[in-house]
Amino acid sequence: MREWGKPGPGCRGPELLAHRAGLFAGEQRMVFGATTFRESAQIMALGIDPNPLDEWYVRLMEMPATVISSTLEDTFGWPDATIVSGDAVDVVARLKAESDVPLRSPASLSLNWALMAAGLVDRVQVTIFPVISGRTGTSPILGGAGDFDLELLESRTLDGHTQELVYRPAARVAKNLGAISQ
Repeated sequence: MREWGKPGPGCRGPELLAHRAGLFAGEQRMVFGATTFRESAQIMALGIDPNPLDEWYVRLMEMPATVISSTLEDTFGWPDATIVSGDAVDVVARLKAESDVPLRSPASLSLNWALMAAGLVDRVQVTIFPVISGRTGTSPILGGAGDFDLELLESRTLDGHTQELVYRPAARVAKNLGAISQ
């Protein structure tokens, strides 16, 4: 959930939005770490994202959420969020055993690493957005680099499971909204 509002080719296309809406169509419980929950809830509550009414956002906000945090006290307006303190592995193991619906943990990287190490993750889904946000991203993977849109040139699957993607970078030109000097 790091590239919410990043404009650019393919980042918010109709297929992605429909696919995401489908992922959140059925009943499920969201499980968040504190940082991802805070970022997600604030983005949606404050309307930071340019398209806050995308169907998948609406569905996501309607889902019950468990937030694992020892410091967070505010649910930032999330309608059905519960903050639980304690060891994340213990909390999720209990939720998994007691829940009548599937659990989904979007983006909470350190939480998901711990859950994977404990054998509590059944599936991992990765979405790659074809941009580099070195300067403007919320958590830029290439911090300090410029911002680039990426044009897909080649893709292949190796050994039935490894994706190799080859892109051509195109630097983003900053738009100057001020006066044009000559």
